[in-house]
Formats: sequence, structure tokens, C-alpha cells
Amino acid sequence: MKKTVQRKYARLIARVGANIQKGQDVVINAEADQHDFVTILVDECYKAGAKEVRVEWSYQALTRLHYRHQTVKTLSYVPKWFEEKQKYLCETLPCMIHILSDDPDGLAGINREKLLKSQQARYAILKPYIDQRDNKYQWTIAAVPSAAWAKKIFPGERTGRAIEKLWEAILQTVHVNEQNDPIAAWDKHNANFRERCDRLNAMHLDHVHYKSANGTDFTAWLIPQAKWEGGGEYTLSGKFFNPNLPTEEIFTSPMAGKAEGKVVATKPLSYQGQIVDGFSITFQDGVATEWQAEVGKDVLTKMLSADQGAKRLGELALVPYDSPINNQNILYYNTLFDENACCHVALGEGFTNLIEGYENKTLEELHQMGINDSMIHVDFMIGSPDLAITGYTADGKEIPIFRDGNFCI
Repeated sequence: MKKTVQRKYARLIARVGANIQKGQDVVINAEADQHDFVTILVDECYKAGAKEVRVEWSYQALTRLHYRHQTVKTLSYVPKWFEEKQKYLCETLPCMIHILSDDPDGLAGINREKLLKSQQARYAILKPYIDQRDNKYQWTIAAVPSAAWAKKIFPGERTGRAIEKLWEAILQTVHVNEQNDPIAAWDKHNANFRERCDRLNAMHLDHVHYKSANGTDFTAWLIPQAKWEGGGEYTLSGKFFNPNLPTEEIFTSPMAGKAEGKVVATKPLSYQGQIVDGFSITFQDGVATEWQAEVGKDVLTKMLSADQGAKRLGELALVPYDSPINNQNILYYNTLFDENACCHVALGEGFTNLIEGYENKTLEELHQMGINDSMIHVDFMIGSPDLAITGYTADGKEIPIFRDGNFCI
């Protein structure tokens, strides 16, 4: 991919994704093999006004070795310097940019019990810092191709061509090409989101029902004070940013503990470097009580066992089946893209900032209102060509939201 186009993408990440303000610090998380693109991105962050840009490198092959050879005790340990780093992040609130490029199968076969136990132990220590920073800083997630990921998606292509095709696909999803102004394109994209969110919020829905011939027959109740949101959002201090590049979803956090029925996944889930496919989950009294999977059931079981909130829903997201990403006919094996191809739901953590007036409430109050609390937030896709979603108001009024997989409002 031409460097000039990569630079346009990097500029979009810095100025529209993170929306870096003059004098802000920036932290970039990326895989070590993405050093070329990250170099361009760092330059664009400084041009956007960043005071200091720090890059925190990871490498999936090393992560795999750590989980293979370290004990649970060692993996669970949070050194004091790392806690001090979290305190510093809470004080300085840098923009956080996450660049994804992992191999979807890169952690296949690792000890899931070891992974889960160590993550639970670390989360218990780090959660207060996560909560303290919630809704106070800009962050964004974007992606660039890696050889392993590209070959997973385009196995019949030579590696160089597979990477080029993945570049072309990614840039199409984020409205970047040689001729256009991607920042103007995103302004229009966000305006379209606001218009549809306004229509949904004006309905004051009590609950929504999903129905599809594949077996999905599911009802979720909504939090009266929660809104539907899509595209960019604001920090508590009023800074606008776009957390996901790309995005096609309008979403809300449902009432934790109030969901009934079965949802059937329509795309594979790549979770922590392992694939779950052909799966369904049944909810009773808002909790996942049964689940099946043709591939990766053990991975799904461990995920649902992360904590008490992992079996409850934290998000409902509306994405038309006729979305630009779904129309590419590419299975990305990456949730950032696949979740924006069709409707999805998420297990785990809900979004506190979706509650009207959340800034005047404590975290405990927001959870009591129905926002789910969990160490995980995992999206999986349930959209299909025949999916029907119907909204119901508290007085029983029936409002069609989706018909034949797409919006009808």
C-alpha cells in the first residue's frame, strides 16, 4: 500500500479516532512487526499537537511463550512499577491508540485455565484504575495488516498479495482512498449516526425482540435512562472522539439480568487468539444458562466463567445486514470488523456513559440502574438476512426496527 495512503489513514487515526488535543500525551499499543506504520502514526500524532508519544510494543509469539512457560502465580503478579504506571495514566489521561494486527489463531492451544486465572487475578488489582479513568480520556482502535492475519483471510494468495488485499479492504471500511478527504467523510458518517440515534431514542423503547429462522428467538429489556449511540462520543470533559475505526453500529447497554431466549451466532468469534464457531447461547433471567459450539466450546466456557457478569449482556448493537463491511463478503476473523458487518450483542461490561446524566452518578449507582459489570466485553454476531427486530414501548406499542436484516425506520 502506498505510503501516502497509509499516511492519510494515520492522520485519520490521530485526528478523528483519538482527536488528539494540543499538548496531550499519547500512548500507542501495537505489535512489533507494525513498526513501519507506527512510525508514520507517531509522526501524525505529533503533527496533531501531541506533547509526547509513547509506543508500547507487544508480540503475539512472545505472549504465547509467556503463557506456555510461566506459572499462574508469575502471570498473575502485578509489580509495583506497573501499578504506579496506572496511577500515572489516571493523572495524565493520555489518548490511547490501539493498533490491531494479531493472527486470529495465534494463541490456539494455550492453557485456557492458566490464561483465565491469571487475567482474573490481574483484573482484581487493576480494576480500580480502569474505573477511575472510565469516560475521561480519548481512545481509539484501528487495524493494519499482518502477514499471518492476511493469509488467514486470503489463504489462496501469496503473502505479499494477501497483505495488499487486506490493506485495500481495511481502508475501504474506514473511508480512506487516494482521492478523498477521509476526515470530511467521517464528519458525514457521524452525522448519519446522530440522525438515526435521535429517531431510536425518541421511541423510548421498553424491550426489543429478535427473531430469525436460524433459531434466534430472544428478548432483551432496556434501561429507561439509557440511550442509543453510534459513531463518535464525548469524554466527560467534552472532547469528541471515535473509538472504533471502522464503525457501522448503533448500540445501547440493556438491563443486566433481564433477557430471555436464544441467540445464534452467524459468524465465527476470534477470542484471545482462538476461534469459536457454530455457537449459540440461551439466556434465562438475564443469565446465560446453556451454550453450544461446534468449534471452541471450551474457549466459550472459559470466557463465560470469567466472572459473575460474563454471563450477562452488556451491549445490543444494530448493524444492517446490507452494511458496507458485510457487502465486502470478507470474514475478517477480527471483531472490530466482523461486529460491524451485522447485528451483534456483547457479553460482559456495559457502557456507563450511555446513561443520561451519568456524570452525576457513582459507578455503583450506574450498576444498580442496570449497567452490567464484568472484566470482559466480548461481541459476537447474530445478524442474518431474515433477522427481524421489533421494539415495544412500556404501554405495549409495537415498532418494527429491523426487517429482512436491515433497518426499517
